[in-house]
Amino acid sequence: QVQLVESGGGLVQAGGSLTLSCAASGRNLYWYSMGWFRQAPGKGREFVAAISWSDSSRNNYADSVKGRFTISRDNAKNTVSLQMNSLKPEDTAVYYCAAGPGVPSTSTSRYDYWGQGTQVTVSS
Repeated sequence: QVQLVESGGGLVQAGGSLTLSCAASGRNLYWYSMGWFRQAPGKGREFVAAISWSDSSRNNYADSVKGRFTISRDNAKNTVSLQMNSLKPEDTAVYYCAAGPGVPSTSTSRYDYWGQGTQVTVSS
């Protein structure tokens, strides 16, 4: 079993920055990948970014955030972070951290464990 707790959400003006953090506990995540997803009101959950726990060079991003967001992990602290720069109103959503076995995936079905989410609101 894996427990995931997100933090760092909040209200920010367009063009601003936020860093989300996900604290993981419960089992060895070496063979897992960690993902960030988001869900805006009335929309489905969409992929944002993902990273391999064992190899940080294995990562991918949604086209909509490429060049603005950076995913990273700290093995010593068992945390995964999402640095979000140049935020836009369309980035407003609840952001979820997820963990799943294997390579980083853009599909929600590949992730077994989910956090409760943290709200990010970007004002124009």
